[in-house]
Amino acid sequence: MLAAMPDSAPSPFSAGGVSPRSGGDACPGTLRLHRADDGALARVRIPGGVLSADRADALLAVADRFGDGELHLTSRGNVQLRGLDARCGGELAGLLTAAGLLPSAAHERARNIVASPLAGLDGSPALGPWLTGLDDLVCGSAAAASLSGRFLFALDDGRGDVDALGADVTLIAEGPDALLRIGAEDTVFRVPAADAPRAALLAAEAFLRAAADSGAWRVKDLPDDVRAGFVHAIGSTAGEPVHRPRPRTAKAPDPGLVTGPHGNAAAAAATATTTVTALCVDVPLGQLTPAQWRLLTGTARRYGNELRLTPWRGIVVPGPFDEGGAAEALRTLAAAGLITAPESPWAGVGACIGHPGCAKSLSDVRAEAGAAVGPVGRLPVYWSGCERRCGHPHGEWIDVVVTPEGHRIAHVRGDRRDPPATVRNDPAALAATVAAARA
Repeated sequence: MLAAMPDSAPSPFSAGGVSPRSGGDACPGTLRLHRADDGALARVRIPGGVLSADRADALLAVADRFGDGELHLTSRGNVQLRGLDARCGGELAGLLTAAGLLPSAAHERARNIVASPLAGLDGSPALGPWLTGLDDLVCGSAAAASLSGRFLFALDDGRGDVDALGADVTLIAEGPDALLRIGAEDTVFRVPAADAPRAALLAAEAFLRAAADSGAWRVKDLPDDVRAGFVHAIGSTAGEPVHRPRPRTAKAPDPGLVTGPHGNAAAAAATATTTVTALCVDVPLGQLTPAQWRLLTGTARRYGNELRLTPWRGIVVPGPFDEGGAAEALRTLAAAGLITAPESPWAGVGACIGHPGCAKSLSDVRAEAGAAVGPVGRLPVYWSGCERRCGHPHGEWIDVVVTPEGHRIAHVRGDRRDPPATVRNDPAALAATVAAARA
């Protein structure tokens, strides 16, 4: 049955929007399962990465019932379910809808929103109203149903972490205002913070009109003249233009304890007290066992009742925590195999699913990445089983790609790539070359 599936097949329950692009949008979702060598795959959009403990339980239940039982985190803070039976689409959609994880069948692949995972936890502005407002507006817009599954919104609390991810539409908190960025443009537009979600939606709808003739999936895909006209049109209706270059490096939160001001800012300044406001963990290769997921969900339920999945395949558990409880929780998470300190040799190591889960992969890159784990590196490293580099990071990183000639290793700096080195069939030399590149 599975072998007969197309690579990305719509569920008969799907009410997805009509894409303006030839061939339609093949990006997987929960109503459009993707065929992989280890079974069907579903991608569940989690706007802002924010999950209640109950919804996290629901995800584990469907992974256990229909798939391999594990939860796979993506580079957009979403969750993938793998090893699914190709015939489970209707039941899967029903259970996710009941859990509140599928509020609109027509918009399920358009709900691509990343947010600064520490927003509101360490003295930075909270982004909850923007996140809820934008998600509601996207789900209420008939036009937005035609956004591709690759189109990305980003909500940045001002620290520049998700602003660096190259989203199509970015909102940046700045005092009482928001800055609206289109694609990678260095000019942003100032809008009142209360109007920010609607400004983001209007920009996305304007993109769809601009892309109608070109078939572009994302802002960066627009022809130069069309993109320039589109950005100019946004500027003519938005607020004051401001020069603010996009950060080139996306900085993930360090694993460990997060502290923030205790009480209001004035009290904090007067007493210089802090409290543990969250725990941060990274997930080796973004793959969580049922036991690890239950542990994280249980920790969330005891404290803030929330999990935040990060675009760097990590998880933030908001508190507040008492100091002793936070330290004990972190020790328990570390004992379960999660990354709880930046000096872990697994910190910054990522990989695509590789062989045998993907037929296009030329090797089991996850096993190779594990064999090559060594000293902590300054730069993240990402292992790809083929030239597609599914799920690769942004900014500055070490790119390891399997080719028929061997493993090609290159230092990537945004749009620039250093001349690569190739290592042929020598695990020790491969590990040493990767370690040297990361250093």
